[in-house]
Amino acid sequence: MSMDFGFDVISDAEYERQRALYGPLTESLRRLIEAGLHTKVDEDTVRDAQDRIAALTELLESKQRSVTTTLRHEATGRPLAWANPAVGLRNAIAPPMVIHHEDDGQCWSEFTLSAAYEGPPGWVHGGICALVLDHLLGEAASEGLTQPKFTGTISLRYLRGTPLGPLRAEAFVERSEGVKTFARGYLKDANGPTVEAEGVFIRPAWARDAG
Repeated sequence: MSMDFGFDVISDAEYERQRALYGPLTESLRRLIEAGLHTKVDEDTVRDAQDRIAALTELLESKQRSVTTTLRHEATGRPLAWANPAVGLRNAIAPPMVIHHEDDGQCWSEFTLSAAYEGPPGWVHGGICALVLDHLLGEAASEGLTQPKFTGTISLRYLRGTPLGPLRAEAFVERSEGVKTFARGYLKDANGPTVEAEGVFIRPAWARDAG
């Protein structure tokens, strides 16, 4: 059973068109966030930048969607929640993750976290670590988001600080018991795991009734 909430279905060609269009826009917004964090320009330049950003914001606001729509990829059945704060293509606050799925059910992503995700100086905020792992465990438990399974509980063990920079997240299913799927995952840097997580994902009642 696919996780289908009446999503709009798009073809692979339309998916690629939108990804090619909006992906670079999101990367530009991420770059803007990073620039704003570190800029040391003078006061006049800051005010000029603010005026320019306001003008660009008004340009983008000139035509808006009335609702946030989750799309479904026609070929794979996967939902494309492009506003998703973990992996949304059009959400600049989402970590820049691309999720990969292996034939054995494991999923993983390699990505770089910048100062936009900083907690203590030089280290990733613990809540961002939790966001990343909650999403990866959910990807594994729901077979790439094609099955309706939602986080029941998740626990994390912070083994040491997670440094800003290149990271890898991975997750896999340990076992299933009835409507519950148990998943485990890790966030790693070049020296090994920094955070480990385990979660229980529940098949909702409406999906059980649907068979």
